[in-house]
Amino acid sequence: MTRGAPEAAADDRGGDALRAFGRYLHRERELRGLARDDVARFTKLAPAVIEALEECDPARMPPRGYLFGYLRSYSTAVGLDPDEVVLRYQEAAGPAAPEPAAAQDGAAPRRRPRLPRRVAVAAALALLAALLVAVGLWRSTRGAAEIRGRRSADRAPYQAPAAP
Repeated sequence: MTRGAPEAAADDRGGDALRAFGRYLHRERELRGLARDDVARFTKLAPAVIEALEECDPARMPPRGYLFGYLRSYSTAVGLDPDEVVLRYQEAAGPAAPEPAAAQDGAAPRRRPRLPRRVAVAAALALLAALLVAVGLWRSTRGAAEIRGRRSADRAPYQAPAAP
């Protein structure tokens, strides 16, 4: 499906804004005399991630869930205000687009059915009761086996005093 002229122009403007944002990051880092390796060492991000942030290449950008944390970390390392950097990125990127995997078939992702809370609590209590019964039976049979093989006189060393 081909895009219409207004959609293509909007994407082009968005791409220009993202490239401008990347140039802003690159320029601020260089103004402070920092190399990419310095920022990578401070942030513990891979140099390729820092390069992708500075170039704003959509194919190499990290997933959106990580992106804001990476931008905050980058801006702290460079000496910028993290909130301002994130806001600038959001303005450049425009509205959030859905993740590619979810947008493919248009259906919501399947969720595993959850048990109602009452059923889960009842099952846990039943399991606990069964465990207590099993421990009780195990302890009672273990004690009985020790007594069965002995005579009571062997067990009790106590002897009654002699009659006067």
